Amino acid sequence: MDMGLAGRKALVLGSSQGLGHAIARSLASEGAQVIITGRSAEKLEAAAREIGGSVRTETVDHSDPASVEALIARLKDEAIDILVLNGGGPPPGPVAGVETEVWNRQFAAMVSGPLAIAAAVLPGMRARKFGRIVAVVSSGVEQPIPNLGISNALRSSIVGWAKTLAAEVAADGVTVNCVVPGRIHTSRVDELDAAAAKRAGKTPEEIAAASRATIPMGRYGDPTEFADAVTFLASARASYITGAKLRVDGGMIRGI
Repeated sequence: MDMGLAGRKALVLGSSQGLGHAIARSLASEGAQVIITGRSAEKLEAAAREIGGSVRTETVDHSDPASVEALIARLKDEAIDILVLNGGGPPPGPVAGVETEVWNRQFAAMVSGPLAIAAAVLPGMRARKFGRIVAVVSSGVEQPIPNLGISNALRSSIVGWAKTLAAEVAADGVTVNCVVPGRIHTSRVDELDAAAAKRAGKTPEEIAAASRATIPMGRYGDPTEFADAVTFLASARASYITGAKLRVDGGMIRGI
């Protein structure tokens, strides 16, 4: 199947590693021109070499408004066809007692920074009558995850934004969708397993085994499996899918 991505320009946030890196690699493999972003220029250069193809790098810190504005200024003459909103998760912990300063810092990194970038590229998408915005969220938006209180709250705000925007721009040929990862095997999942092991007095291997037992497929997902789902939503073939939440979770989420 031709995805219709050859020559399209994609901006993938948070793509020096993990899911973002896998998404950038998948888009590039379909012929898209990909811009990858992250805070570390060194990590980005290494990621670009690994991906190959038509890839370039841009450094940005989503939690720093000045850094976000600088990226927007550098991209002002770019015709971005595809925007993937992705970023690292906040520290684990309960939602009760989160200090205002922590809320503000994490909101900037996870919500206001990425949405400012989306607002900047959206007018061009609407004018060209083609655009794809895909937000990587969390299974916590479907089934809140214990001890990930900040993530559950802020990822859910992205879902509300995406669903609202999808209706506003659908007639302009712009689609807006969310992709919900289950337990996809990245360094972030390893970190969460390690944190859970410390709390429970168990080994990370024991925690991972218990986690896999809750997944009908009996395993963690591969980042490539998740990335290919995002690439489909970003493609010309997904032109009638908008305002959706696509689960890529091996059947883990039990809700209908």
